Amino acid sequence: MREKILEILSGKKINEQPAFSGLIHITEEGLNQEGLSLHKIHQDAKKMAKAAASTFKLTGIPSATLPLDLCSPAEMLGAELNYFEGGEMMFPQVKRFLVDSVKSLATEFTEGTEIFERGRLSLICEAIGLVKDDIGKDVVISGMIPGAYTLLLYICNPKNLFIEMKKEPQAVLDALLSLSDFLAKIGNEYKKAGADFITIHDMGGSPGFIGPTKYEQFVLPAEKLLIENLSKPIVLSVCGNVTNSLHLLSQTGADAISIDQTVDLATARAALKDKLLFGNLDPVETIWKGDKGHIAESTIRAKEAGVDAIWPGCDLVIQTPVENIKTMTETS
Repeated sequence: MREKILEILSGKKINEQPAFSGLIHITEEGLNQEGLSLHKIHQDAKKMAKAAASTFKLTGIPSATLPLDLCSPAEMLGAELNYFEGGEMMFPQVKRFLVDSVKSLATEFTEGTEIFERGRLSLICEAIGLVKDDIGKDVVISGMIPGAYTLLLYICNPKNLFIEMKKEPQAVLDALLSLSDFLAKIGNEYKKAGADFITIHDMGGSPGFIGPTKYEQFVLPAEKLLIENLSKPIVLSVCGNVTNSLHLLSQTGADAISIDQTVDLATARAALKDKLLFGNLDPVETIWKGDKGHIAESTIRAKEAGVDAIWPGCDLVIQTPVENIKTMTETS
């Protein structure tokens, strides 16, 4: 299946629509099987690799994603993360904003070799290599990065950001373009380490979140620059109802667009004629809480709507039963 997925990502048409993911898809059962704790896997390459590989080993889903959180780039820029070392089943989050204004994000903020020596970049790249050695013959590996707008939401006070989008639009766009350059360098390091493709998980930058007008003004130029500077293939994952913005998503340059369950697949297929379309099983109501019949029915419906691959609409809930993932994988 790995080779078939790579053919799809290269633009070739095949007769199958495999189920896999370029988003986070580890499970509590998988962590328990490997004797891992969620809060400990993010700062140890071997533990991160074991966690990323665990879902394939338990379910057969032919994919693994690294890193296992979206906050590593923010950490590289100086943000302090909460790793929830109290044992909560939570993924790392930024503790506090780095800046109150986008004007503080000068170009120098994301340039210089020293910035790539901070944080977990080398650790994540090591983990990608370990997964490649472990299960790389059987799965595709996604190197996941946030989009520039999502990263900006992590490091800049959103209240002030929204004001500056109205009063200082050029400063916001300049910050986004600078962050795109920064993120491209990270994504390319993931590719060098062994990732087969890059997933841009631009949750905060989705037109379903900020609206088509602001998306076209701010996010689209940043995504275009990011995708232009990244090694292909590239999947752009967006959340929310983006039905009115599908024509904008097609302009990003991404090889594939991943959408969630709020978008009608037939509509998306018609709008994204020349793009690979991945989606769009509900990660909560279907894959986590649904029974086998519901999951199988949703998978078949997505295939009939013309997706090129079955993907969860977003990151999997960590409590998702492995049997449910098996059902999705086997039905495809």
